[in-house]
Amino acid sequence: MLTVVSPAKTLDFESPVRTRKHSEPRFLDDAARLVEHMQTLDPGDLSDLMDISADLAELNWRRYASWQTPFNLRNARQAIFAFRGDVYLGLRAEQFGTAELNFAQKHLRILSGLYGVLRPLDLIQPYRLEMGRQVAVDGKSGLYDFWGGRLTQSLNEDLAAQPQKRKLLVNLASNEYFQSIRPETLEADIITPVFKDRTSRGDYRVLSFMAKRARGEMAAWIIRNRVNAAATLKKFDETGYRFNPGESTAERLVFLRDRAP
Repeated sequence: MLTVVSPAKTLDFESPVRTRKHSEPRFLDDAARLVEHMQTLDPGDLSDLMDISADLAELNWRRYASWQTPFNLRNARQAIFAFRGDVYLGLRAEQFGTAELNFAQKHLRILSGLYGVLRPLDLIQPYRLEMGRQVAVDGKSGLYDFWGGRLTQSLNEDLAAQPQKRKLLVNLASNEYFQSIRPETLEADIITPVFKDRTSRGDYRVLSFMAKRARGEMAAWIIRNRVNAAATLKKFDETGYRFNPGESTAERLVFLRDRAP
């Protein structure tokens, strides 16, 4: 079983990391081609491309200007510790021990506009490049076109290396990032958990901030408990969520929560 999550815009390259173990991104040469293109843009171009403020455009212009290979622990950081958005606040990778990190390296994948597919311990340098951006490189219309079917093929290779007969992909990524995967050629059943919270009106809705954190919490729960079966996913009950069979299907597992802790 593989779990996929999205990256985050918020980054942390300062706090201490508990391990020196690391790996190299599989699509580093492709990332370098994208960076070469980004280096031809000025801050104004980046602001327009990514719809960000002048200050953020200047920051990312400097990031691309200083991006260089080879990666090492002096100029890069393991992806699972570098991202700091809502999903990663739920994941709490800084609490993982060696066994959890080893399991995550085999079973967790981070989809990335710049790096394609990342394993948790793959080194990255600071960047911002959302998957949905229209970056025209190699004659492609955007990043979905640039990556094509290669991300799906990479996931298929990881799935084939796992011993379970039934191959599963747990989709904990956002729609923007999961659109980079081609379900029709993915050699696995896809399960998408959905997290809903009770509102003041008494109904249950997907609340973006809480759902993002819940996706990270489920990813961490899968890692800590070495989950490898679809039925086990229904037992997820972190931070008050509970499986609701009435709203669920085999491909879409719905979890409801009455009150956040």
